[in-house]
Amino acid sequence: MDFEAISKFVSHSDRVKCVDIHPVKPWILTSLHTGVVQIWNYETKTLVKAIQCSENSVRSAKFIPQKNWISTASDDRKVRIFDSESFNLIHEFEAHSDFIRSIVIHPTLPYLISASDDKTIKVWDWENEWRLEQQFDGHEHYVMQMAINPYDTDVLISASLDKTLKIWKLGEEKEVGMLEGHHKGVNCVAFLGKSRIVSGSDDRSIRVWDYETKSCIESLEGSHQHNITFLSSFNDWIISGSEDNYVKIWNSKSLRLGKELNFEMGRVWCIGIEESGIISVGFDSGAVVLKI
Repeated sequence: MDFEAISKFVSHSDRVKCVDIHPVKPWILTSLHTGVVQIWNYETKTLVKAIQCSENSVRSAKFIPQKNWISTASDDRKVRIFDSESFNLIHEFEAHSDFIRSIVIHPTLPYLISASDDKTIKVWDWENEWRLEQQFDGHEHYVMQMAINPYDTDVLISASLDKTLKIWKLGEEKEVGMLEGHHKGVNCVAFLGKSRIVSGSDDRSIRVWDYETKSCIESLEGSHQHNITFLSSFNDWIISGSEDNYVKIWNSKSLRLGKELNFEMGRVWCIGIEESGIISVGFDSGAVVLKI
């Protein structure tokens, strides 16, 4: 399988809950269980800045490149916005009534979308003083992760510990679809081309779904030996990570395992991928950046 890292950078830190890669600058953003976010330069392999933004775990952090901002979401239920030049705090607000698990930045609209243990998904408009633009209700357990459809950016899919995935559309109150089949909570979801969705669960399976029919077309049972924590797609590959310490790369067409990697940095929690082939993975004891 043609999947080789041509360079590698390892940053050692406390448990990394989220990673993001800047689309222009050679920066990765890591959010830590300790409440710190770090910006690393992966070319010079140096720490650019560390920000103590909460006393609680920061489960998600994303660049907002169109505004030169950094966004964070933490267990104190707050979203915080920092300037990515001065690293000063610009704005903060209480977004949910429980831990915030995930945030995504809309690619074209001025929206930050957050998902929480309070079972809701909220859409925040930064051009209108961070007004709550929309709220999606319907999950019966924690909402763990979300993904925006890259081919129809009005569509959002969410993964929940209620064992389901729900499809939502901006401007519509109720879900427009639901995917059922996992035996335990669903932790992660990604779009796989125009017509497929891939999800990972505490049942240790990866499932591939047909987006149009909302049906499961393949289930990779026992794909990991522990809970699956992230999934992402890159070119012809699906990349998965798990609390079994392994990162695995699958062929997205044949769904065969192409490679498995153990960086010996503990449990695997998160991934960030940039279109140029930069991949960052977060672990119990730090982050790894690979150039493919």
